[in-house]
Amino acid sequence: MSLLAAISAAVLLAACLPETPTPGPEPTGPAPTVDVTGSVDPDGTDTPEEFAKDMRASQVVAERYWAQRLGGSFQPVSQVVPYQQEGEVACAGQPLPLNNAVYCPAGDFIAYDVNWAFDAFQQIGDAFVFYLLGHEYAHGIQDRLGIRKQFTIEQELQADCMSGAFIGDMVRQKALSMQDNDAKELSDGLAAVGDDPDQPWFAPGSHGSPAQRFQSFANGYNNSLQACGL
Repeated sequence: MSLLAAISAAVLLAACLPETPTPGPEPTGPAPTVDVTGSVDPDGTDTPEEFAKDMRASQVVAERYWAQRLGGSFQPVSQVVPYQQEGEVACAGQPLPLNNAVYCPAGDFIAYDVNWAFDAFQQIGDAFVFYLLGHEYAHGIQDRLGIRKQFTIEQELQADCMSGAFIGDMVRQKALSMQDNDAKELSDGLAAVGDDPDQPWFAPGSHGSPAQRFQSFANGYNNSLQACGL
């Protein structure tokens, strides 16, 4: 079964996770540690230690993937920075709010609200961590390749496709494995970050409806980067 078919068959969670803002000095202050607690998830995704391990693993696998695709020209994203408080990390002089994950081209780093991301990890599952990191890493690759789409939604759906290609290609290489519940976890995560139904597709900050995000991710997962216009 293709991932798109598996996603379409899954039952979606009614989660509500905020969207990633448009990013833009380097992270300031020490990187915080995970300081969260929560209920035990059936996946076992219930500990800060497991979350930190999966975040690091997703970064390592993403770096390996893009080094394969870009060859000697590849430069990894400089840092992946967790934060806990609003304004603790700034991008191009703009403090980053809570409940976000973002690639900042001005400082070439990925930053994420660690408590928000850990909560999503517990509620949705570990597959979402690889999508989240993969999506933001894709923005870093877009920046390296000089890709500037006319509308935000075009930039975001391409990043979804690139994240799908990253996961799908690494599954095919056996660097990652898809477990029985991972397709549902990905569908839940993509549903959670889809735009509201009344969001105009051309509006600044639009990322795409859940269906559009499913399709873009699945296109990349099933057909690799050629589906993403690269």
